[in-house]
Amino acid sequence: MAKLRKAVAYRRIERPYTRKSKYRSKQYVRAVPHNKIVKFDMGNLKKKFDYKVSIKAGANLQIRHNALESARLTSNRMLEANCGKNSYHLKLNIYPHHILRENPLASGAGADRMSTGMKKSFGKAIGLAAQVSKGQIIFEASVNEQFLDIAKKAITRIKHKLPCSCSVEIKKV
Repeated sequence: MAKLRKAVAYRRIERPYTRKSKYRSKQYVRAVPHNKIVKFDMGNLKKKFDYKVSIKAGANLQIRHNALESARLTSNRMLEANCGKNSYHLKLNIYPHHILRENPLASGAGADRMSTGMKKSFGKAIGLAAQVSKGQIIFEASVNEQFLDIAKKAITRIKHKLPCSCSVEIKKV
């Protein structure tokens, strides 16, 4: 099985590539990779809460969809276990639109007959990423005052899963 490359390889923001056409001949990316993010809104969606704890990006960068999903899983699990299913609302505010591509170069015996080098080097689609600008809110957790400390811990867990320096902001609604 192929290993994931380090996040540093995809960190720099490039021109977003999202071309998906209903006509197959017009779209360059033949197969768009499956998005690993399962849910964008978790918890109680209808209730109004007193506090919002949000996490903001510290730099302009791309965050891959598997990093966002792992951050979502850990924080949601903590909030659900400690607050209950109806006393929080966790929202992922960004969507991975950008298609990451890689030009695989063969190495070893016979590689010169298989590779084309950098000729026609558009690359194969290998994943998705969300392009985030500095100060943009990535995740938002809404809770009442009694669960504010748990929400801070959950957002801190998200901070450890993302490939950038982030700041936590608490607002009273």
